Amino acid sequence: MTAGAPSKRILFVCSGNLCRSFMAERIFRKQLKKRDLHHVQADSAGLLDLGGAGADPHAVAILREKGIDGSRHRSRALAAEMVTGADLVLVMEEAQRDEVLRRHPDGEGKVRLLKSYLPQGDGSGLDIRDPYGLSPYRYRTCFAEIYFSLEGLLRCI
Repeated sequence: MTAGAPSKRILFVCSGNLCRSFMAERIFRKQLKKRDLHHVQADSAGLLDLGGAGADPHAVAILREKGIDGSRHRSRALAAEMVTGADLVLVMEEAQRDEVLRRHPDGEGKVRLLKSYLPQGDGSGLDIRDPYGLSPYRYRTCFAEIYFSLEGLLRCI
């Protein structure tokens, strides 16, 4: 991209913005930096307003293991201007896609399941399940699904 080229804005959305969308944002930012893709911006939000709660400590720990800073994150509630300003809104579950579109029908055409970017054939469906409060294995599985889905997304950018 040349200097002054238009930015692409990608918004990741989950339930509370404490685990999945937060991890997706941080992982994606690292992937973008590694590829020198400065024209793409990543943010995250949740369908629930949790009043700026801190990130799930288990999610932060998984990110730290992978060399990604997850500190100082505070949850943000999804707002209309976030959907309007995004080029792509990526959700973790079909129910979240439906809820985003119910609240923000103008988002039609840009709301998509993140896992739809995963190479097909894994047979596990398109939802990335919430690991909140579950075992470390579930957090690692969630991280892997997000990571590989983002790798697929990068091939489309």
